[in-house]
Amino acid sequence: MSQFFIRRPIFAWVVAIFIVLFGLIALPNLPIARYPSVAPPSVSISAVYPGASPQTMNDAVVSLIERELSGVKNLLYFESSTDTSGSASVSATFKPGTNPEMAQVDVQNRLKAIEPRLPQAVRQNGLSVESASSSFLMIISLNSTRGHNEEELGDYLARNVVEELRRVPGVGRVQLFGAERAMRVWVDPAKLVAHNISMGDVTNAIAQQNVQIAPGRVGDTPSVSGQMVTTPLTVQGQLRTPQEFAAVVLRAERDGSTVTLGDVARVELGARDYTFKARENGKNTSGASIAMSPGANAVKTAAAIRARMDELAKAMPTGMEYTIPFDTAPFVKVSIEKVVSTLVEAMVLVFLVMYLFLQKVRYTLIPAIVAPIALLGTFAVMAVAGYSINVLTMFGMVLAIGIIVDDAIVVVEAVERLMATEKLSPREATSRAMREISGAVIGITVVLTAVFIPMALASGSVGVIYRQFTVAMAVSILFSAFLALTLTPALCATLLRPISEEDHKKKGFFAWFDRKFDSLTASYTARTTSLLKRGGRVMAVYAALVSCVVAGFILLPSSFLPEEDQGYFMTSFQLPSDATMERTLDVIRQYEKHVASRPGVDVNQSLIGFSFSGSGPNAGLAFTMLKDWKDRNGATAAHEVELAQAAMASAREGMIMSVMPPAIEELGNSSGFSLRLQDRGNKGIAALQAAQDQLLALAAKSKLLTGVYPEGLPPGSSIRLEIDRRKAEALGVPFSAVSDMLASATGSTYVNDFPNAGRMQQVIVQADASARMQLDDVLTMRIRNNAGGMVAMGEIVRPVWEQTPLQLVRYDGYLAARISGGPAEGVSSGAAMDEMERLVKQLPQGYAVAWTGQSLQEKASAAQAPMLMALSMLVVFLVLAALYESWSIPLSVMLVVPLGLFGALAAVILREMPNDVFFKVGMITIIGLSAKNAILIVEYAKQLHAEGKGLVEAAIEAARLRLRPILMTSLAFTLGVVPLMIATGASAETQHAIGTGVFGGMVAATVFAIFFVPVFFVLVVGGAERLGRMRLGKGAERCTPCE
Repeated sequence: MSQFFIRRPIFAWVVAIFIVLFGLIALPNLPIARYPSVAPPSVSISAVYPGASPQTMNDAVVSLIERELSGVKNLLYFESSTDTSGSASVSATFKPGTNPEMAQVDVQNRLKAIEPRLPQAVRQNGLSVESASSSFLMIISLNSTRGHNEEELGDYLARNVVEELRRVPGVGRVQLFGAERAMRVWVDPAKLVAHNISMGDVTNAIAQQNVQIAPGRVGDTPSVSGQMVTTPLTVQGQLRTPQEFAAVVLRAERDGSTVTLGDVARVELGARDYTFKARENGKNTSGASIAMSPGANAVKTAAAIRARMDELAKAMPTGMEYTIPFDTAPFVKVSIEKVVSTLVEAMVLVFLVMYLFLQKVRYTLIPAIVAPIALLGTFAVMAVAGYSINVLTMFGMVLAIGIIVDDAIVVVEAVERLMATEKLSPREATSRAMREISGAVIGITVVLTAVFIPMALASGSVGVIYRQFTVAMAVSILFSAFLALTLTPALCATLLRPISEEDHKKKGFFAWFDRKFDSLTASYTARTTSLLKRGGRVMAVYAALVSCVVAGFILLPSSFLPEEDQGYFMTSFQLPSDATMERTLDVIRQYEKHVASRPGVDVNQSLIGFSFSGSGPNAGLAFTMLKDWKDRNGATAAHEVELAQAAMASAREGMIMSVMPPAIEELGNSSGFSLRLQDRGNKGIAALQAAQDQLLALAAKSKLLTGVYPEGLPPGSSIRLEIDRRKAEALGVPFSAVSDMLASATGSTYVNDFPNAGRMQQVIVQADASARMQLDDVLTMRIRNNAGGMVAMGEIVRPVWEQTPLQLVRYDGYLAARISGGPAEGVSSGAAMDEMERLVKQLPQGYAVAWTGQSLQEKASAAQAPMLMALSMLVVFLVLAALYESWSIPLSVMLVVPLGLFGALAAVILREMPNDVFFKVGMITIIGLSAKNAILIVEYAKQLHAEGKGLVEAAIEAARLRLRPILMTSLAFTLGVVPLMIATGASAETQHAIGTGVFGGMVAATVFAIFFVPVFFVLVVGGAERLGRMRLGKGAERCTPCE
């Protein structure tokens, strides 16, 4: 093939131009993301039962949902949570690769079967089924500059913004932190007693008098003969204003007087609920959080949301404006820009190395032309395969840039050597060089491509990560090899010039460099010759290094992904169980004052009543955004977390935890580990709470752990109302009357809807605030009996104080406790997880650990890594065996791999880094690159040996001639990853994770390989030949009698 393109260089250019065109067309259309869709798809189900306790929600709602979920296809695990806000959430996570839309449809169909069995209040509010991420993409905040109150802001958001945002492609869920309007009927229980009216009378009257009526038409068909006119009738059935609701008749007396709703209640247009409050930089606002649908692109979705909000802002009332105080998309953009910058820096360093060795602009220009073409070809294939531009694919390209130029360098160096030593023309030298090195180029390409094949077999989230690298690197390497066999020889034959005597007379720096390199080559040749005479000692050193590699892998702590400064951190507030929203707000104000004093903080968004662990008046969550990296003066998210923890340590009540976000937001809500302590023995909530407390106490004493805390609402005091059913029956009080009073007075009752400015909104009945602040208020409420008399609640109800859970969590159907934490300084997350598993074994029998989110994926990654690495080495060995039709040649190549792994381990150990996913990817890369260096020597030594030279002579000659291209390509690759090692700013930790191991591995693979590979070749090939001769000799002895 190469000879064809040497003869027809324009044809080579046309092929290359087509590759460039396809790449340029694909590049603008490739989506941009920080990570691909890594998290398994999930479907969330939410239900609302106003006033219900966690146990009631669990028994009446969640247990039914979980039973149906158990049979859903491809279900990985499910988790449910209920709390005192009367809400329940169930999250069903499916196996990677499951179609999220079909999973959502499957769940919805199964829920239809249980809807008739759900409580009426739950059916009224409806079951919400959404396919969305558990983390927030951004938060929209609506602010007022002209006196709009929170209720007006919340209603405007609900009417004009929320539904519009739900229609934006990529949006999975929009949650309102505020509330739309509702007709609130605040009942005074004392006035009910005075008028002998029950709470049921109130709700029934509203339900009967606030109805839609369809009266029809006068004179409509069928009509009598001669009817000439038909007229539609209208009736105001539904009420619209507080005054109209206040006029609802509750009872009409015989004397014509009436008791109206306004006589016993205060009616106003208020908020539908008062569960949440939002604040931006210490000021009250109304907000909405946005979560992505599975597989959506963060940058594209965020851009579409901003564009839609800009459109909606044009119609906002005067004095109302929106802000985006929390947005994760900018970090994605900055991360990609940083990696692109690293790629450019790597290319510059690679080309400088090439110029140093080739020393002519024309020689350097050829690889400089080929490399961008190979990258553009890779972009074209990525577009066809449905991949995005993300940090994984871009890291693959950064690593590949040094490999891409390798093939071109090998070709150019071979052509230059033949022109210099044998005085050949560029065309003749190119033709001969391609006959000599085409096998090596193809062998290297096949090996470097094959080494990544096992990575594509990995399952779960880590499999998605590995496949991104696989495609980016394997495709770019294939394009590099194709161009090395087509365009590169064509360029060499046309661009290079014959070498004259003057060209040999170099001056200045290059003359000095060549003299030094010739001296280095002579010294290297002498040392190699000496080592070949001491093969036993060399192998002893080799065995020691292999032992160090084994020990290193055993002792190196494991992790999943590095913790990254993503430009923000989160703070969770959890006050005592009896804390009101006012107390929670006081603590959050202290936090807001602290972050406002920090120069590196840009904006803070606080949510009161909400946290990822559970909702309630004693919960809160803050998202603190930092300024751009260049404007922080060295401030980091990790340092701000420490300062926030220290500042809030003096808070008198509650638990305040500031945490970094997870490396992949779809895999959790915070960094560190996350586990569920399951009650497999069905011992009950009290025993589970005791086991949790015991585990937390053990974790607090461990030197490997830090910040281990219960991720959820703490248990607290509650009042259990014991109804004396016999006494109630004796007094003529129906049980339904008791339940109606409690549900409506201390809870709230959604009666029906009313039209308000073109939107149907709820009518809600509840006792006025002053009538339900104390237990005595509840006990003095009166219920009408069957005889028409009024009976005090305290006569038939006995209050009992008790400790009860404010939140119930179930994981895979088992009662569970959520626990989160992190490793101590200098400890990997893998070691911390192992420590937690060890501590759980010290608990009483019946409890088990279930990892979730990012921790679950980390466990899966650790389990697959050894198999993938062994499989990669086996694949490379088998490919080499097939290429060379030999078992000994591949063995002499593969023996060098542990030397590269030794360097990679040494590098990460020196920098105190763990064995994470990026390090594992680097290990796979090092396997291929180590083999590549060995192939350059072994391939040529094999040729020389086949031409009649002895093994030692062939090995020495091959090592001498291949030293320059090995050092040139290795130095180019090694310097290409230096920008990864020393990166700063966005995604710096991730770049360090992948660059450090690859750098150390490549240095070791080069330094050790040039000395060890000749020894391996002589020992292995020589041993194989001796074994072959022995077999031939035995065969000849057996055949002698036959002769």
